[in-house]
Amino acid sequence: MSKNVVVLDYGSGNLRSAERALARAGADVTVTSDFDAALSCDGLVVPGVGAFEACMAGLKGVRGEQIIGRRLSGGRPVLGICVGMQILFARGVEHGVETEGCGEWPGTVGRLDAPVLPHMGWNTVKAPAGSVLFAGLDPATRFYFVHSYGVREWELQAGDGFSDPLVTWAEHGVPFVAAVENGPLMATQFHPEKSGDAGAALLRSWLGTL
Repeated sequence: MSKNVVVLDYGSGNLRSAERALARAGADVTVTSDFDAALSCDGLVVPGVGAFEACMAGLKGVRGEQIIGRRLSGGRPVLGICVGMQILFARGVEHGVETEGCGEWPGTVGRLDAPVLPHMGWNTVKAPAGSVLFAGLDPATRFYFVHSYGVREWELQAGDGFSDPLVTWAEHGVPFVAAVENGPLMATQFHPEKSGDAGAALLRSWLGTL
């Protein structure tokens, strides 16, 4: 039986490409900003592109931060993608402007220190032992990134969340967080919906947790 997944429409993100990728992975997908639908579905996907501040404004416009918080308090899965991952952290700083995030994880999203930005293209990641999202994937597998900002330090300590968090790293100029698996809350800085077979495998793995 396919899982009911909502892609949260708050005015940001590759909604249709995420919808298509999840459907190909076997989900029954709805793209909506409806509060009750997003709250009650088997899995919620929070996409995001553009500026942290604009994404947070859009998210609050549909009470998305409340949806995420209420789902997680009940142990219901959430997957953030790109800026949809970044807004899960405590704050974002862009062009000197600090914006409060959802605060599900401590930490700051800041500009990467790299000779070329944005970081655009395919990159490998270093997943920890026990990862569900990357299970069965070759360490040389590449995923598609498009971003200039990221989280360079992981601040949540073991025991602070639902389970010991599993943090996957990548590097562009400096190391940054590429993915997080923290109980029902998971997220990727890269775009699985644009990452071909590797992204499809990751989405199937996530759907398997629902």
